[in-house]
Amino acid sequence: MLDNLDKKIIAVMQGEFPLVAEPYKELAQQIGITEHELLERLGRYRLSGQLRKMGAVLRHREVGYAANALCAWIVPEQQLAEVGQLMSGYMAVTHCYARIPQPGWPYNFYTMLHAHTRAECQRLAEELAEATGLDIYTLLFSTREWKKTSMSYFPEYAKGEDAVDR
Repeated sequence: MLDNLDKKIIAVMQGEFPLVAEPYKELAQQIGITEHELLERLGRYRLSGQLRKMGAVLRHREVGYAANALCAWIVPEQQLAEVGQLMSGYMAVTHCYARIPQPGWPYNFYTMLHAHTRAECQRLAEELAEATGLDIYTLLFSTREWKKTSMSYFPEYAKGEDAVDR
């Protein structure tokens, strides 16, 4: 069961991560606890499986990666793990996942490719195809970037409206 402090921690950890020398100390101050207590709770969440990962969100277009493409592949089932491992090792690949093919759409593996130009994306796809021995794929280029949002838990606690109940 989550108490009010857990909810405040979850709410603040979903926001902007401070780019300072001691970010957890700053976040703890926002919550009204010590840095040690914040790190201890985050460690418990990780061990219990309540927290599985933390990561940065890169706004690709803002840093010059204007050509982004979803590359859909046909990968033999027995090669999915191997192909996923190989492709995820490329810096320009940010997503790798398998899906069940659908009628009229035989692709079962997807990668998100990022480059400065469409030609660079195409070359990357060709390089991935050569490295894996795959030859059936299609590139679906992004034409517009939609607002990126994630699930937001306990937003009312992010505003500091509720007292901490330990």
